[in-house]
Parts: sequence; structure tokens; C-alpha cells
Amino acid sequence: MSSPDSVAKHDEKYLVRAIRADEWPAVKALRLEALQDPVAHLAFLETYADAAARPDSFWQDRAAGAAEGATEVRQFIAEGPDGQWVGTVTLLMEEAGTTDWAGFPIEQRQGHVVGVYVRPEHRGCGLTEVLFDEALRWAWETGAERVRLIVHEDNGRAQRFYRRVGFLPSGRTVPLASAPGADELEYVLARP
Repeated sequence: MSSPDSVAKHDEKYLVRAIRADEWPAVKALRLEALQDPVAHLAFLETYADAAARPDSFWQDRAAGAAEGATEVRQFIAEGPDGQWVGTVTLLMEEAGTTDWAGFPIEQRQGHVVGVYVRPEHRGCGLTEVLFDEALRWAWETGAERVRLIVHEDNGRAQRFYRRVGFLPSGRTVPLASAPGADELEYVLARP
């Protein structure tokens, strides 16, 4: 059972909580589904083919490293009334004095939102906001000074959502190695 501080209710229809390490098959299934979304090429750096080829040990390690109680990464899921996972967001903690995946220096302790996905039939009801609320709550509790995310310049739907929940463009762009001439944009939210 999840601890009280890792559970949020949304209209009593969804349960939002951190994953558990033994739920790796569901982590894998939801990620593979997300990678088949029509905008997956804009939203994720990983392809379906690459993810599907990974061994179960990869998914077991991934779930264990982002499960309830983990301190560097936390994956949150939204569970429907039938127990089906219908959405997810993951938050990575980045430490000051290190560099990020793109080679940029990390200047302050911050969270980095990745892996945002909600099944199409559950979009538009406020569920993504609730997932973000839970991830941000955890970021602030663990001492993040800000939270950031990287979004493809052509992913207007995601950019509109991020602005709606308070994230603003920082002005930093990240060139996409896989698509020369394309950039991703950094959005940030300062600690309240």
C-alpha cells in the first residue's frame, strides 16, 4: 500500500501514486503504449523499437530506481477505478554542479520532468494536472529550487499545457542530434 503522502485522489475516479518496484510489467506496458502515440516522435527521445527490444532486466531496474522511496527519480502513475494505469509522469532530481544529458551545467538542485503520458481517452479531464501536482509536490519536498522540462519546438499541445500549469520558457534551446535543425525548448517553474 502506498504511504499517505504519495497518494492523491482526483474526483474519486483516479488514484495518483508512485509506482512500486514489482510493477515493472505495467511500467513497460505503459511506456510501450506511450511510444506508439501519434506525437511520440515529438514527445520522447526513445523509439518504440528500441524500448520493445530491451530485456526485462532493464524494466525491472527502471521500476526499482523510480519506485516509491527512491530519492533521485520518482515515477507517478494515475490508476483508473478498474486498476488500469491511464497516465504517468516521471521526475528526475538533478544536482547543482553536475551536467545534464545535453551537456548543460546544472546550477541549482532541480527536478526534471520526463515521460509525460496520458491515454487519449483520459485527456482533457484534469488528470495531467493532478499528475503534475503530485510530481511537483515531491520535487519541493525534496528540496528542488525549480523544476524544468524539455519540449519539442513543434509540440504545441504540450507547450500550451506546460504554460497553463505555470511553466515558462527559459530561453534555452537544446539541439536535437537525431533531427538536425530541430530544437527542443526548456521550460521552467520556480519554487513557490
